[in-house]
Amino acid sequence: MMSARTRIGALLTATAAVAALLMTAVPAAPAPAAPAAAAAARPKVPDTAVLDGRRLADAKRRLGQGDPQLRLALRGLTARADGWLGKGPWTVVDKPKPAPSGDPHDYLSQAPYWWPTEPKTPDNPWGCPYEQRDGERNPEVDTGTDRRDVENVFDSTYELTLAWYYTGDRKYAEHAAKILRTWFLDPATRMNPNLNHGQFIPCKYDGRAIGIIDFSQSYTSVVDAIAILGTGAPGWTRTDRTKMSSWTKSFQKWLVDSDFGQQEAAAKNNHGTFYDMQLAALAYANGDKRLARETVLDARAKRIDPQIAADGSQPQELTRTRSWHYSTFDLVAYTRLAAIGEHVGVNLWAYEGPDGQSLFKAVDYLLPAATGAATWPHPEREFRRYAASDIVHAAADAGSATARAAVPKLETPPGGDLWALRPAAEQLDSIAG
Repeated sequence: MMSARTRIGALLTATAAVAALLMTAVPAAPAPAAPAAAAAARPKVPDTAVLDGRRLADAKRRLGQGDPQLRLALRGLTARADGWLGKGPWTVVDKPKPAPSGDPHDYLSQAPYWWPTEPKTPDNPWGCPYEQRDGERNPEVDTGTDRRDVENVFDSTYELTLAWYYTGDRKYAEHAAKILRTWFLDPATRMNPNLNHGQFIPCKYDGRAIGIIDFSQSYTSVVDAIAILGTGAPGWTRTDRTKMSSWTKSFQKWLVDSDFGQQEAAAKNNHGTFYDMQLAALAYANGDKRLARETVLDARAKRIDPQIAADGSQPQELTRTRSWHYSTFDLVAYTRLAAIGEHVGVNLWAYEGPDGQSLFKAVDYLLPAATGAATWPHPEREFRRYAASDIVHAAADAGSATARAAVPKLETPPGGDLWALRPAAEQLDSIAG
């Protein structure tokens, strides 16, 4: 008969055997992720000047979790990016005739409504003198100068870079990097950092201050693209980042110090608003957050007070034959300037002028036409309801209840509504004409 001590020993041996068997059959639970590994799994937050980098990172995280709305928007974004893959790069040096300076590296754009009056000959290659035909667009603007090419550079790098950020597909980043290097960095093809010959009129003006808007319309998108590429994009090297930073700083210096820059800074209409928006974004990107903040703060009395009426209309823009286009156009600059303000502690949306002027009122003035509830009551040759879509989104995000209620009634822009992936207003209808 087994003693008590023997029975206990046998029981302990059996228990140990069962425990060993269970440990072999059931895999051990994984150890908690190390803090460094968990951090690496989180999307990087780009230090963008206009876009909110935290929102971009959050959208990327939600895409990874399968958010259906964002996936739909991503299909639209990647379709646009795919369209750029077989195009470019472009260079400032391949225009048919150089700028009046004679330097092919100088950017050249032409006043759109001015036409030659004489046949073009070797002695008179431009066909001078030129005359104005208001509303008739000279095709030389798009084929004989750098204007169309630089718009391609701006649009392509922005969309390719965003597509890379959200998908991780290196082909998008590498092509964006190639386009940027060709236009801005490579010695043989780079553009000089000035706009001395923007909006020139052959045989009349070698350049005009208003030509600065060729860049202020969209160069801030390039500034943000550079910040996004800087989070580790393949094909965009440390040398590229250093050279691009140098170009942007040189361009900011020209913008502030040149006579053309000072003239544009004094403009009373959308040119002035876009100048401020561009300067604030450049200052932020170049590390001068004090200047960025001052520019946004000054825009309250300098821009909003004289440019927006008590009822929210923009009197200077309503005098144009494309009043809807220019009213939305000016608000693109304002809403982007307000986005920069958020990065430097200024709430431009909250500002009200002495007569109650505000960005919220300016957006509200557009809402009846933007939602299709009423006809736009001012001159407009090419009304595009969707031109206001991004502006209404911006106001809704800033806290406007009326704009938020209007969002479902907006007309979808061509190519889809990409607001969820790039929450910063763009001019959605054509500037041409």
